Amino acid sequence: MSAMPSVSNSITVRLELPGRATAVSELTTAVERSGGLITALDITSSDNARLSIDVTAAARDGGHADELVAAMGAVEGVHINKVSDRTFLAHLGGKLKIESKVPIRNRDDLSMIYTPGVARVCMAIAEKPEDARRLTIKRNTIAVVTDGTAVLGLGDIGPLAALPVMEGKAALFKRFADIDAFPICLDTKDSDEIVRTVKAIAPAFAGINLEDISAPRCFEIEKRLREELDIPVFHDDQHGTAIVALAALRNALRVVNKDLSEVRVVQSGAGAAGTAITRLLVRAGARDVVISDINGIVTADREDVCDGNHPDLQWIAEHTNPRHVVGTLKDALKDADVFIGVSAPNLLTGDDIATMAHDSIVFALANPEPEVDPNEAAQHATVVATGRSDFANQINNVLVFPGVFRGLLDAQATDVTDAVMLAAAEALANVVTRDELNPAYIVPSVFHADVAKDVAAAVVEAIRLEQEEAQATSPASS
Repeated sequence: MSAMPSVSNSITVRLELPGRATAVSELTTAVERSGGLITALDITSSDNARLSIDVTAAARDGGHADELVAAMGAVEGVHINKVSDRTFLAHLGGKLKIESKVPIRNRDDLSMIYTPGVARVCMAIAEKPEDARRLTIKRNTIAVVTDGTAVLGLGDIGPLAALPVMEGKAALFKRFADIDAFPICLDTKDSDEIVRTVKAIAPAFAGINLEDISAPRCFEIEKRLREELDIPVFHDDQHGTAIVALAALRNALRVVNKDLSEVRVVQSGAGAAGTAITRLLVRAGARDVVISDINGIVTADREDVCDGNHPDLQWIAEHTNPRHVVGTLKDALKDADVFIGVSAPNLLTGDDIATMAHDSIVFALANPEPEVDPNEAAQHATVVATGRSDFANQINNVLVFPGVFRGLLDAQATDVTDAVMLAAAEALANVVTRDELNPAYIVPSVFHADVAKDVAAAVVEAIRLEQEEAQATSPASS
């Protein structure tokens, strides 16, 4: 699948060109013939002989951007002055800043927000620690924590190179849920040290968002932190992906008029995201799920399942594949209703999708290249979704994590339970009304005004119901 020009590889070229009538059309034609897409032409100055223009164009990648600049420079009379990469410009100096919420205009202001007045607030919190949520940034602040070992599709690039992603995640928290998130990039891969460090910084935060930590370490780290902290810990690569996938699947099944408890689901990938998706699907009522990974279909007698070193694979073997399917991913796909891929690119072809059941559903979520070409899949499947923004039905975690954390913070939650995640998935699915639902629209836009609000409200309600149930069953209530 050849890449298309994308705004993520957008450049702005400041150039001069002759004032002849055909000069602009010659310039745009040169860009288009080179495979670029012009998105803006802005004249910055002009005289009797020449024009100064800023040309903004989308390219496929960095090398293609250089080709577009060369094509512009080859137009007769054009002089290139400056080339700017718009994505790099957006990151200059970072994407976050800290500002004071209170004015510091005089000595009175200073004495209240700092010494000596601040001492009174410190002592109030020392006497009543729960007041930190009311009197400090803790009430609305989370940490976005990574070790840089599994960054996007880039792999282990280290904590410093992971920082732009963590900044971006923090910016999305603010934009979509008004949550103050701070990037924490740890220069260690040692699970014990990561757990110790997060525990040590936890007092300043109301929640921990683990991000881009490689499997299987991410499972242990999240599990230990959930056990040892009294604030919610959420690994977005696992549970954010699982929630949005379940929400999208609920709506896709409504499109084809099938029930989750009755369909055959085949999944490629048993890493962090894959395992979390499987667990949530089973919890939501899926009965026939077959998982395939790099070693084939996960079965109870497979060596890496039997050796006891992979508890998550063992759980999968115990809770999936009720028909005892064997063979390859393609074997499992025959007559399946649903395919979910969170694995590797180009594993399947359109012919493979053709072997699935009537009105099949394909979620090919590997990025940037999905498990099957979406256009080929759409020739045979009724509903197709990817993780990409240039196809319909983008399964994007930003639909989930802002609202989930908004609800967790508003409810002053201490944990993230299955009930919370199921409620978030149902709320996200319901943002798309039945009148809006169709094969090309199973999840709302990330900019839909109701997404974070509805997900947050569902999370708060789920936590309230859990608390009421816990109180009703506690010995003190009997």
